[in-house]
Amino acid sequence: MTRFLQSLDALRQTPAAIWLAVLLGALMPLGLAPLDWWPVSLLAVGLLGELLRAQTPRRAAGISFGFGFGLWAHGGSWLLVSMHDYGSTPWPLALLLLAFVAAAMALLFLPVGWLYSRLRLQRLGWLALPALLVLGEWLRSWLFTGFPWLMQGYGFIDTPLAGWAPLAGIYGVSLAAGISGMALVAVAREGRRALAPLLALLLLWGAGAVLAPLSWTHIDKSQPLSVSLVQGNIPQESKWALEWRDKTVKIYRDLTVKEWGRDLVMWPEAAIPMFAHEAKDVLADIENDALKADSAFVTGIPFATWNRERTNVLFYNSIAAMGDGFGLYHKQQLVPIGEYIPFEGLLRGAIPFFDLPMSSFSWGPAEQPPLTVKTHAMAPFICYEIAYPSLVQRLSRQADILATVSNDGWFGRSIGPDQHFEMVRMRSRETGRYMLRATNNGITAILDDHGRVIAEAPRFTRTVLRGEVWPAQGLTPWQRYGVTPVLTLCVLLLLLAWRQGRQ
Repeated sequence: MTRFLQSLDALRQTPAAIWLAVLLGALMPLGLAPLDWWPVSLLAVGLLGELLRAQTPRRAAGISFGFGFGLWAHGGSWLLVSMHDYGSTPWPLALLLLAFVAAAMALLFLPVGWLYSRLRLQRLGWLALPALLVLGEWLRSWLFTGFPWLMQGYGFIDTPLAGWAPLAGIYGVSLAAGISGMALVAVAREGRRALAPLLALLLLWGAGAVLAPLSWTHIDKSQPLSVSLVQGNIPQESKWALEWRDKTVKIYRDLTVKEWGRDLVMWPEAAIPMFAHEAKDVLADIENDALKADSAFVTGIPFATWNRERTNVLFYNSIAAMGDGFGLYHKQQLVPIGEYIPFEGLLRGAIPFFDLPMSSFSWGPAEQPPLTVKTHAMAPFICYEIAYPSLVQRLSRQADILATVSNDGWFGRSIGPDQHFEMVRMRSRETGRYMLRATNNGITAILDDHGRVIAEAPRFTRTVLRGEVWPAQGLTPWQRYGVTPVLTLCVLLLLLAWRQGRQ
């Protein structure tokens, strides 16, 4: 390792440094699902720190941009399936669009390298760089509606560092992972002189191991809720075809016949491929079946309504509860291109990918109550919303069970669904609550309050997943305080490193 770091010193001031940064960024997704080779992500961040040492601000910004580009070009490669397979985009154009997305997301990495060099943070760089990277993760979770994907901490869901999740959320886990990667390289470079990095490693992983088995919420084992999650496995290319509307509903109803009598029967996102007013008779029949069996029924369904002035129709991607349950939730965080078109006047109609079906949804209101299911409050999240840590943190405080419905059929057999599911697991770990996940073709699963999978349906099959969940009482520190403590800690680490750099 020492020889490798010495050779890295020789490359630092050559054009190869930026290309090496691209490679290191491309290695980062290997630390996430489905592989979860988290040691690779530790090494990648540590070596990025080595590349940024003793660089000019401009050159450091270019290196961090290259790192971000590699991260998103590989980690976001599942976009190619959506664009080519279901958006009818030719491969050359799809690759070009992926490169554009990667470059756009990499722009958020530019300030990381620039600040790292400009503020002379090298002396305590093993603390400063992870803080800058976490601030960048937080920034891209809300800027321009956000794209909170590919956070380093997700790959540590099955490690001792996950013990920090109920206290500090995914940002705290990412910070601990980033410091660990930088500390490991510092120990390899300096040996016994790297006492502080070594102590940080022992503290982060040792304390995480102690925290990991702790339960921050109370699970009421006296009130189990029996659930059936129905996975229809409808072909994505047929999802919105008119000739498949009645056929899709029949498939789901046939799968559900034997599930009535369970406490909760759940269908996935947009399982009923028509607007609620068009499905009025179908919904009435289903609710009648649910009421007769004393079951709650929850399904994803598009919803259309007038605006307040009755001058325009608003379309929502929604979840409805009925039977022995009630409530309606409209999705708050929409998927760019998939559910709304940015700069619609310019992009709509340019290529088939910008004309995907059901891509003109409206944003749901910020303040919405949870669904009620058999007297339990259930916080619902539709697909992409589960990736937003602060949204889940806020809405989960009102609920004792969490649920998410999705349709990852847009991503085929790529790494996208696995990355998405890993986020679901982290949300359950952060909030100390059981999670239900119903999808069209996988990953349909039931998670416990530690984010562990207790039941999972086979992918790309037409089936029903049965299991039980238990309501939770109380709040984790993450639910109470959100991201503020982690952001404060990151700023303090930067101030400390800046002060040492000036001295």
